[in-house]
Amino acid sequence: MHTSDLLTVLVRDRRRLADDIDEFTLARLDGAPLPAWTPGAHIDLLLDEAVVRQYSLCSDPADTGTYRIAVLREAAGRGGSVLAHALAIGATVSIRPPRNHFPLVRALGYVLIAGGVGITPILALAAEAARGGRPWRLIYTGRDEPSMAYADEVAQRYPAATIQRTARDGRLDLAAVLAGLAPGTAVYVCGPPGLIEAAERACAGQLAVDVFAERFVARELDVAADAAPFEVSLAVSGLTITVDPGSSILAAVEAQGVATVASCREGTCGTCETEVVSGEVDHRDSVLSPAERAESESMMICVSRSASARLVLEL
Repeated sequence: MHTSDLLTVLVRDRRRLADDIDEFTLARLDGAPLPAWTPGAHIDLLLDEAVVRQYSLCSDPADTGTYRIAVLREAAGRGGSVLAHALAIGATVSIRPPRNHFPLVRALGYVLIAGGVGITPILALAAEAARGGRPWRLIYTGRDEPSMAYADEVAQRYPAATIQRTARDGRLDLAAVLAGLAPGTAVYVCGPPGLIEAAERACAGQLAVDVFAERFVARELDVAADAAPFEVSLAVSGLTITVDPGSSILAAVEAQGVATVASCREGTCGTCETEVVSGEVDHRDSVLSPAERAESESMMICVSRSASARLVLEL
C-alpha cells in the first residue's frame, strides 16, 4: 500500500473494557463513510513514522460511520500499544483501509475460539455466523473477569457461549471440547500460541475439519532452509536483486532504496504483503490461509522466501 491509501481519522470516543484494554471509536473528520469491511478484517494504525500496528475491527460491518478497535496496553511490548493508549478523544491518527486474512469461509458449521484479547476479531465473526443460520458455537477463555474484554456483551448476546475464566474454572480442555466435530466444520481461533496449537492438535485427525488461526506471535521458522541465495526481479522498479542466506526479501529491497511498507518483520501482521507475478513461494508467514498459500498470488516478504531460483514481484 502507498501513502495515497492513508486515511486520517478522529478518535471520537474511548472507553475502558478490561484491565489495560481500551476501546477506540474512529471516524472520518468530515463524517463521511469509512471503507466497507468484512468480519475478520483489521486496519493498520500508523502511530508515528516508524510504528505501524494492526488491530482487528470489532464493530458492526454495516456501520461504516465508525470503526471500533480494542487495544491491550503491553508495557513490556515493542511500544505500539503504549503509543495507541496515548491517543485521547479528539486526537487524529492515520490508518490504512481494512484488509482481511481471517474471513469466515463457507462451511457446514463453525466453532469460534477466543483467548484473551483474541476476542476482537471473533466478535464480528460470531455475528456473521449467527446471521448465516448454520450451526455454530463460541468459546471465550481468559484469566478472569477483569481481564476479559467484551465478556458481558458476549454473555448477553450469545447465552449459549462458553465463557471460561481459568482462574476460577481451570484451564480449558480443547481436546475434549473439539472432539468429534462434524465433517465440514470450520474452526476459528485467535489468541495465545498455546491455544492455537491446542486447537490444531485437537482437529488434526478429524475428517474435513479446517482450522483458521489469527496469530499475535510468529511461527517458529526453519532457518536451515535459508542456505541458498535466490534472485528477485522487481517488475515495477525494474531491478533484479540477490537475496543472500540469512537475509530477507524485505531487507534486500530496502537496501536498494525501493519503497516498501512493513511493520512486525516476523510474518504476523500482513503489512508487507506483496503481489507475486511469477515464481514459486516458500510461504513462512502466520497470516495467509492454506488456500491463499496454494494460490501464491501474494507473499509476506519479511519472512517468506523463494522455492525457485527466481521470483518476480510487483515492487
